Amino acid sequence: MIKLLTIVGARPQIIKAAALSRAIKTNFSGQIKEYILHTGQHYDQNMSQVFFDELNIPKPDFNLNVGSATHGAQTARMIEGIEEKLVQLKPDFLIVYGDTNSTLAGAIAASKIHIPIIHIEAGLRSFNKTMPEEINRIMCDHASTMLFSPTQTGINNLINEGFSTTNRLPFTIDNPAVFHCGDVMYDNSLYFAEIAEEKSTILQQNKLEKGAYILGTIHRDHNTDNPQRLSSIFEALDKIASDNQVDVFLPLHPRTSKLLHKNLDTDLLSRIKANERLKIVGPVSFLDMIQLEKNTALIMTDSGGVQKEAYFFRKPCIILRPQTEWVEIVENGTAIVADADKQKIELAFQKLYKNEDLTFSPVFGDGSASEFICEQIINLKYKFDQ
Repeated sequence: MIKLLTIVGARPQIIKAAALSRAIKTNFSGQIKEYILHTGQHYDQNMSQVFFDELNIPKPDFNLNVGSATHGAQTARMIEGIEEKLVQLKPDFLIVYGDTNSTLAGAIAASKIHIPIIHIEAGLRSFNKTMPEEINRIMCDHASTMLFSPTQTGINNLINEGFSTTNRLPFTIDNPAVFHCGDVMYDNSLYFAEIAEEKSTILQQNKLEKGAYILGTIHRDHNTDNPQRLSSIFEALDKIASDNQVDVFLPLHPRTSKLLHKNLDTDLLSRIKANERLKIVGPVSFLDMIQLEKNTALIMTDSGGVQKEAYFFRKPCIILRPQTEWVEIVENGTAIVADADKQKIELAFQKLYKNEDLTFSPVFGDGSASEFICEQIINLKYKFDQ
């Protein structure tokens, strides 16, 4: 029996990990035993039993409860806690996802005691090293023994950094295996979209007509904490909603809502409050978000995950960031990087809204990335034991 320890640090990572856990439970339970460790990097009051039951995903076996701190202090606490569990469990592999501090801590802890690391979502690059996530993903890739990239662009990035897709056994941290597997979140989106259709009432609650509203999300600090950037984004949203007589639905974190009052001038704030087409609400559940994404006409976001989910559901996307790690959706013409530039946002909207000529090629796989990953883990462990 192969023993895995999966590291997650926040609710989105638990949702990502659910795809692999579901594949193990459905198809590989006789060959793989998985333990899940939540570092507690992000405290989430919505992480109740209802959350796990509703989404049919396993609850973490361990929680370090590290909480918020500076990057260094938080990562140090996680390394210590993860190392203790690694020594206790002696897993065959440690699995990490994406680019959080939890991902970095897991990679450091495992590499120091020579436990092979599996990095899912390897090879993603924004080419902006001022972002902590970029440092985390680069360092994790270079400490891993198995790297699973969701896209061909990710594979190309790894090759450009000296990785090879033709390495032979035995695979090690110095001779890693690199795979193009597709995206586990595409697996999830297909799975959870059906559940959301049955359980979510978000459209009815907010009187949103399918295909007749715009979905927006804004949460990144470099947008919310910068008065000029935040103002530019909301100037554009206000104008788009008014000029096109279209509802713009904005689920905002309470912190972002507070910053609207702090960082927007009184005139703009008054216009936003008076615009009945701008529907600002609090955070929504994962299933509600899936339902919103699936039924919107267009998505505007500074979230990397939401950019990708827009593509999964064949929706055009305006990216409210200066660059994106998901370059495929921009190259495909279904997304435009507009940053926080009012004019660029408005021009992108004009180009993408109601554009019936957009096509969505299968750049994120076929929805079976998790099964592929499990098969490769089993195959590698079998060959390790020969």
